Parts: sequence; C-alpha cells; structure tokens
Amino acid sequence: MVSETTPTPPDPAAILRSKDFVRLLVLAAVVGVLVSLASWAFLELVHRTQVGVFTNLPSGLGFSEPPWWWPLPILALAGLPTAFAIERLPGKGGHLPANGLQPGAAEPNMLPGIALAAFATLSLGLVLGPEAPLIAMGSGLAAFTVKQVKKDAPPQLVVVVGAAGAFAAVSVIFGSPIVAAILMIEATGLGGATLSLVLIPGLIAAGVGSLVFIGMSDWTGLSTSAYSLAPLHLPLFTRPTWTEIGWTIAIGIGAAILTMPIRRLGLAVAGFAPKKPFVILPAIGLMVAVIAVVFDQITGKGADQVLFSGQDALPGLVANASAWSVGALILLFLFKGLAWGLSLGSFRGGPTFPAILLGAAAGIAMSHLPGMPLTPAVAVGMGAMVASFLKLPLSAIVIATALTVTGGSGSVPLIIIGVIVAYLATLGLEGRLGAANAEPSAEPA
Repeated sequence: MVSETTPTPPDPAAILRSKDFVRLLVLAAVVGVLVSLASWAFLELVHRTQVGVFTNLPSGLGFSEPPWWWPLPILALAGLPTAFAIERLPGKGGHLPANGLQPGAAEPNMLPGIALAAFATLSLGLVLGPEAPLIAMGSGLAAFTVKQVKKDAPPQLVVVVGAAGAFAAVSVIFGSPIVAAILMIEATGLGGATLSLVLIPGLIAAGVGSLVFIGMSDWTGLSTSAYSLAPLHLPLFTRPTWTEIGWTIAIGIGAAILTMPIRRLGLAVAGFAPKKPFVILPAIGLMVAVIAVVFDQITGKGADQVLFSGQDALPGLVANASAWSVGALILLFLFKGLAWGLSLGSFRGGPTFPAILLGAAAGIAMSHLPGMPLTPAVAVGMGAMVASFLKLPLSAIVIATALTVTGGSGSVPLIIIGVIVAYLATLGLEGRLGAANAEPSAEPA
C-alpha cells in the first residue's frame, strides 16, 4: 500500500526572509512610483478638463459666468464615450459602482476602457468618485509591469504586485498609505498567511507612491487639493456626552435608512441601462444635469454642489457650514442622493466620495439640533454614510477619523458607535427586504 503525504504549505515567515521577497519589495517600490505617476496624471487631467469645460469654455464663448443650462448638454454628451467604453472595449469600463467597492485584478487590455469610462464620468460632472477606477488601473498597470519584467511570472506574483498597485492608487486620493491599506484589506477580505505576503509589498508601494505624489505637487507647483482628500478644519471637540451619544445612534440608523433607496435606485437603473447604453446613458446624464439645475434654481447654491464626486466641494461645505440652512442641506442631500443613485447604475466610478459628502451634509444639518456640536456631527455623518453604502465598517471609521483629526480625538468614540450602528442597521434592513422579496405573494384560494 502506497502512502500519500499532503504537501506542507510554505511558511510565510520563511518567504518574508527570502531573497525573492526582497526582490518583490523592490518591484513593489517601482510599481508604486509608476502607479502614482499615472494616477497623478489621470487626476490632473480630469481636474483640468472639469475647469476647462465648466469654467473656461463658457468664458471663452462670451458668458460672464456659466449659464444655468450649461450642464445639460455636457452631461448628456458624457454618456456617449462612457457607453462606447462599456459596450465596445474590453472590461466593460470597470465594475458597476451600484454594487459597492469591488477591488479586483484588471487585465492590461481592460485599462483603455476603464480609463475612458472614468474620464468621461468624472471630468464631465457625474456623481461618482475616482477610487474604483484608480484601483483597477493601478492593479492593471502593476500586472502589466510584472509581465514586462518577467515574462514567465507565476500567477501568485502577478496577484501580489497587482494588489500593491491598487494600494498605491488608493493612497494617492486618500493621502495616506494607512487608509489605503485598511480599505484594501477590508474590501478584499485578506487574512491569515496571505495578509502579510500582500500587506508588506502593498505598504511599500503605497508609501513610495505617496512620496512621489507629494513630490509631484512640489515640483510642478500644481495643487492636488481638488482631488486628494485632506483633514477638514473643524472646531476642537474633547469629550462626548450622553446627549451626543443619543444623536450619534440616531445618525447611524438614519444613514442606513437613507442609503437604502439610493442603492436600490442604482441597482434598478443597472437593470435596464445596458440594454441600449448609447441612448440610456446620455438620457441619464441629462437627468442628472436637470436635477443639479433645479437645485441651483431653488437654493442659489450652484449646480456644482450636486454635480461631481464631492471631494472638491467637501472642504468648502464644512468651512461654510453656518451659511447653509437646514432646508438647503436637506435639499442637497435629496438632490445629490438622487443624482448619485442614477449615476451608480449607469456610469463608471467609485461610490465612496459622494457618500462622504452626503454624510457631511447630513451631519451639518444634525448640528442644528440641541446638544450636537458640528465636529462630531460631521464626523459621525461621514462615517455612518460610508459604512452604510460600502459595508466596510473599519474603513469607514478610519476615513472619518482621518478627515476630522483636526477636531481632536473626542469624536472617535462617537464615530465608532455611529459606524457600528449604521453597519448593523444596514444589514438588518437588507435582511428584512431580502426576506420580504423572497416571500411568495398570497393568492386567493
């Protein structure tokens, strides 16, 4: 009788000490440089196109300021290149944002379609962020680099270096390798022995990439504030009270309730948008523009508050919180939430940044209530909205904490409570809705 022995799995510690792993770290550093340069160039192109289309072009045509109808043809036209990328190019323009943040490896041949769909979506005013396409482009560029350096690269090496490229891309927009690492680890579900083998190269790529990104802004003199998040300027908040804890629980539950129809709208749009994308996507772009124009006509706050992903408008919204009435904030949430839901199911981009801005708007509105200061209200609002949509509670806590660090550490316990409440409430609502949808309809006997 021949005995069969199960092969011993490789020891992660031994791999970490090996010369091959040192070479992998060098490759990860190179990937971090390349991905950061590519991400910076892409984001700078998007920003300059936004300025050119929505500011310089109307001025060049003789308008003292963009006319009220200006977004209508722009957003309608945005649907055509996006539809072309989805329908005609490999990769379908990237993953559908209505399904949340889904980091995954992108093949190099998918990069043109992902870049085109994201560029048309972001630069022409749709309500999505850059994080999802940057993750895809970062992993795809990293995989391409590995295959050029080592033609016979094993699949495991391509996966590890691709993840490092995604780490570097995320660190560019969040301005922190730590935030990037936590978001990627939680979104991909990494754990066990795999975690250390992916985390170390990922941190190297993200850290080197962040240095390159900082250097590019210094060397070129170009500001990255329009597309890279930085801590908000908030009043100091030292310690929570029981009243603030009560409002925090209410914000968490409210975020879960308000996020649900937005997600369901996105999924509903996703059900019919692929049927005739060259017709439906321009129509949805036009609808988003109409929503933004109506908001501007009602509030006078500008259509740009509804359009775009929100990271550019976020600092001004928080800094000028006193200039916003509760009614205007509610309208901002409703109108931008509707535009976000339509964009989620049709165009291509990330869902994180609109969630952050809507959370901040809801927090500012809640700060008008007795016993809820601005700083914890904004912090909890952002964390709860991110947790409700992405269903990544640790990432939501880290993002909200990083953005409100200038307000002191007093908000951190409230952020944690608000995020956990929002996360559990979201799971509970989804469970109840799923059970209701699964129940057979009662028919008369």
